[in-house]
Amino acid sequence: MDQRRWDSKPYYSLDSYFRSVYGEKIYKLALDGGCTCPVRDGTLDTRGCIFCSAGGSGEFAARAETGGRPDIEAQIAAGKELILSKFGGAHFVAYFQPYTNTYAEISYLRDIFTRALMPEEIVGLSVATRPDCLGTEVLDLLRDLKQLFPEKFIWIELGLQTIHPASIRYIRRGYDNTVFESAVCRLHDLQIPIIVHTILGLPGESREQMLSTIEYLNTFPIFGIKLQLLHVLKDTDLAADYAARKFDTLSRDEYVDLCIDCIEHLSPETVIHRLTGDGPKSILIAPDWSSDKRSTLNLLLKEMERRGSYQGSQYQYPQDNAFRSI
Repeated sequence: MDQRRWDSKPYYSLDSYFRSVYGEKIYKLALDGGCTCPVRDGTLDTRGCIFCSAGGSGEFAARAETGGRPDIEAQIAAGKELILSKFGGAHFVAYFQPYTNTYAEISYLRDIFTRALMPEEIVGLSVATRPDCLGTEVLDLLRDLKQLFPEKFIWIELGLQTIHPASIRYIRRGYDNTVFESAVCRLHDLQIPIIVHTILGLPGESREQMLSTIEYLNTFPIFGIKLQLLHVLKDTDLAADYAARKFDTLSRDEYVDLCIDCIEHLSPETVIHRLTGDGPKSILIAPDWSSDKRSTLNLLLKEMERRGSYQGSQYQYPQDNAFRSI
């Protein structure tokens, strides 16, 4: 294993990727594009995914509006001010985070994405969405943006979470795995890097099932992954099930052990964008230890060092390549 490109970490972090490409740390600016979601507006459901908060998993996104429309410039300025006050930094990623950020009129999306890409200090755009919200018009828009801003990147983040049918139904994801596979193919054809969101600790899923989600992703041309601890947040249906003792959340030690297993099985070419996540303290019910993200990451690194563990140590090149069969 050559850890030089990983900045001596035992896994390929997003920070390592940015430093190798730009020679510096790049910060994400979480923006609110004012979109909704087909699992909320009645198209597929009205309740949202079972784990999703009222804020659409975007409580950390900057919010500013002018005339009822998102003021992207003001949001970028506010996000920059917050980051500069804490860390410094000169370049940023415009990250449209809450809800489904390709679920709107194309003219609207073109406007907010173009405005986000205009500032010189913005090096790229990352758009969180669903694979069933990537129609032809959206893909044409993404292609146009790549041509308009050739020096900047366009990333798409897809909320897969799991590949297992019982879990898919439970979380109310609203699409099957073939929809994800088709979206990956079409984005790959456009040379748009894909980041996939997964959740560890879904009720009823075994360690083997969670690892099989990782192995499934190894068969696709995935640029990045987010490993997300299952959080129980206030005013969600997941919180009602937790209160009814239908499941329990992972302990810190359980999560670290499971996360390391996933890292070991993950392709060493896949950039890890997140290793735990942190729910807002004001609405976090469980697990309470997750609010101390730094301690969790430090424990994970120490345990990987103790084991001699590293990303891809258990990776096997997939003989059945799902991507090739599509």
